[in-house]
Amino acid sequence: MGKNLQNEGRLRPIDLARAHGLSTQAVRNYEEGGILPAADRTPHGYRAYTPLHALALRAFLALLPGHGHQVAGSILRAVNRGEADEAFRLIDASHAQLLEDRRTLQAVESAIRDLTRAPASEADAASETGSTFIGPLAVKLGIRPATLRKWENAGLVRPRRDQLTGYRVYDASDVRDARLVHQLRRGGYLLEQIAPLIDQVRAAGGLEPLEGALRDWQGRLSARARAMLTGAAELEAYLRERG
Repeated sequence: MGKNLQNEGRLRPIDLARAHGLSTQAVRNYEEGGILPAADRTPHGYRAYTPLHALALRAFLALLPGHGHQVAGSILRAVNRGEADEAFRLIDASHAQLLEDRRTLQAVESAIRDLTRAPASEADAASETGSTFIGPLAVKLGIRPATLRKWENAGLVRPRRDQLTGYRVYDASDVRDARLVHQLRRGGYLLEQIAPLIDQVRAAGGLEPLEGALRDWQGRLSARARAMLTGAAELEAYLRERG
């Protein structure tokens, strides 16, 4: 079947471009980047694509929303090299990341539930034994101390300074804020988007902005999941025709 598609219905770059809302240069770039199989040339040196190229392009564009440009391109390049197992590994990794993002969202939601259950005064009344320093907290979160300092400069965490040593001391409320910032950053939110949410938590003036952000995050995860299904179907069609 693949050989039939390879030989039937010659297509020009403009034909592929128009059918998919792209420029002819984009189509050429995709071929040069290995996302499309190498095209034959006419006697005059023009590229001659086939319906198989159209299937490859369709698969790539369908994979983009769920996997991103870099991974989608790597998947098609692996397929075109005849390395289907590598393509499947890349797809598996994307699904694993989506699952991890879902777990992160659940962790944020759990943190918010804890925040709503615990009065702000409780968090502020943490004992010295519940305090920590910048190094251990960075290790616990899996980030660099410089990242915590950046969050501090943005007003997202507010550690006090030890009077004797000058070291930053993070109490329970600071750790809570740092965890929340870390989780929201993993969800794709910018520092300037997180700042008002942290302020809302501190002021205990309502969690509606944060709840809205979580709903938006959940919606984006669901959209990615559906896009992955669509991309898988188009990739399967391309694989089937390649033979």
